[in-house]
Amino acid sequence: MLITAAIDARLAEICRAEHVLQDPSECWVYGYDNSRGHALPERVIFPERHEQIVAIMNVCIDHNIPLVVRGRGTGTTGATIPTAGGIVLSTERMNRIIKVDPDNRSMIVEPGVTNQQVQDEAAKVGFFWPPDPTSAAFCSVGGNLAYNSAGPRAVKYGTCRENVLGLRAVTGRGKELRTGVHTTKGVVGYDLTRLLIGSEGTLAIITEATLKLTPLPETKRTMRATYTDVRSATAAIVRIMAQPVTPCALEFMDSLAINMIRKHTQVELPKDAGALLIIEVDGLHTDIDAIAQLIAIAAQNDGLMELKIADTPTAVKELWDTRKALSPALRNVAPKKINEDVVVPVSHLPELIEGLTELATHHRITIVNFGHAGNGNIHVNLLVNPDDSAEMDRAKKCLAGTFALVLRLQGTLSGEHGIGLEKRDFIAQELSSEALAVMREIKQVFDPSNILNPGKLLPP
Repeated sequence: MLITAAIDARLAEICRAEHVLQDPSECWVYGYDNSRGHALPERVIFPERHEQIVAIMNVCIDHNIPLVVRGRGTGTTGATIPTAGGIVLSTERMNRIIKVDPDNRSMIVEPGVTNQQVQDEAAKVGFFWPPDPTSAAFCSVGGNLAYNSAGPRAVKYGTCRENVLGLRAVTGRGKELRTGVHTTKGVVGYDLTRLLIGSEGTLAIITEATLKLTPLPETKRTMRATYTDVRSATAAIVRIMAQPVTPCALEFMDSLAINMIRKHTQVELPKDAGALLIIEVDGLHTDIDAIAQLIAIAAQNDGLMELKIADTPTAVKELWDTRKALSPALRNVAPKKINEDVVVPVSHLPELIEGLTELATHHRITIVNFGHAGNGNIHVNLLVNPDDSAEMDRAKKCLAGTFALVLRLQGTLSGEHGIGLEKRDFIAQELSSEALAVMREIKQVFDPSNILNPGKLLPP
């Protein structure tokens, strides 16, 4: 679609000319996301208000212009790449925290607010918002909602879907839609809030979100457990998750991940460790020692090498910095790595990790595994050289084997990274033809002209 001067004039009336980029050199950067894929948009526009988005949506409908909504571009699946050209709508200027309501444990925000800003504001009144992706300092709430991003705390506190009360949005019909409630209970009609969360901008543009806040715990205990092998670590995960107390974080790294971060951390890691767990529990001061002891006992088995408690704020920070350094370290080693975030039932984690080891050996691909083990969400990283066609061919076969393994173990192909372009052509392996047909019908109801993020999430 060629955007004409008349369309540009209309967009400038809606958002002011300085908030509309036309020069390809300026638009270029908005064609990327963290998948490293790219497509050049024809225009980039920066609305500041809900009403402007309604107007922009109607311009796109009138002229059949594809519209892709973008937050901070930290997604890894290509969901914000404008493959059909058209307009990229950046929410970065819609960054207001509209209301903090501690009495009702809620906060109303615009989509461009970063996750970290939400945490900082909530903390001032004694609360937090449970979703905490590793990229919290950079990623936006709108992006978190688009992917249903979660992070380590989801094991205890849930994902975005469990921590959003309601939304204000603009559908692909150009109409305002309000979903959800202002209360923690409500069952009037279909749950459109949970439908829009995770829909990757294919159904509507979220312009406001009412977040459900949780009181900050009085205290925490953070532990590091190292094991001789992966099976011992995954057996410990199963035991820990069977306790009456749920950890607020339970992170896993295999031996390759441990070796990858040695130069990026001040934490001393045993040279022969086969796997590592970062375990965090929270609660009242009066209970925390007993809770930590219960989890520590559950973590013990014949493969446990050591279990250490991070007993100072500095030690806790160093331990979490170690975990957060992993993704950047992998990017330095393999800038084009294939990163998948599969999920299996916790009891199947040993079979998943062992199966991935066999696939790595068979296809001669280096695979590094880490992730949110408490809910079975493992980030599977295939380290590849995209300039080596033979290696890329083996990697594709290895990836297909990975997905087949996950589904055989009653798992799912994505836990929090979403589908976008990267997994779009695989989801028919998980979803039935009837389920996909219903999803296409839902897309048609919300976006009959197929303008919102076309070509993403659902296979053609």
